[in-house]
Amino acid sequence: WRTAVAAALLATSALSACGSSDDDAAASPSETSTAADGSTFNQADVDFATDMIPHHAQAVQMVVIAQGRDLDAPVAALMDDIRTAQVPEIETMSDWLVAWDKPIPDTSLDHSNAGDDMDDMSSSMEGMDGSDMPGMMSSDQMGALEDATGSQFQEMWLKSMIAHHKGATEMAKVEIENGANAEAIALAEGIVASQTTEITTMEGLLG
Repeated sequence: WRTAVAAALLATSALSACGSSDDDAAASPSETSTAADGSTFNQADVDFATDMIPHHAQAVQMVVIAQGRDLDAPVAALMDDIRTAQVPEIETMSDWLVAWDKPIPDTSLDHSNAGDDMDDMSSSMEGMDGSDMPGMMSSDQMGALEDATGSQFQEMWLKSMIAHHKGATEMAKVEIENGANAEAIALAEGIVASQTTEITTMEGLLG
């Protein structure tokens, strides 16, 4: 599956060349635009996709870091669910930005995929703190997670992903309130529903 993740994220990175790098003057968040494909969107939709792509990518990277470790079966299953859900969502949001003529953001996984070994995460963490996005881990925190061993890793991973999910649901709720694109709003509602459930699951796994 790691090969599939790499292929999906590299395809996403390639699409970024199709997005416009010229954002012009910032539009009013509620002002709607119509894309060439007929879809309607506003700045809130653009902000949601632009921020959620790297946010999801970091969650996938956290799953990649966990591969090959000794994990409880429910934790491993949860990780698989997160990866299965979020890689396609990254692709979907990237497609929206292309259709809306907006640039696709760089992500930590884009950098790790550029190397020869996906297990070597150190270079991909540089400059990817994302401190302005709720729940995003800093490069130092990601490094500490990668360095953790045994049961310490699993506990740290669960606590970090709970915070990460809470940040994602916070971002999704802003989209639900302010977005104009029906597909983006529906995705945001799905994120709130699924990740709220996963937060409860992870809290139970922590005991």
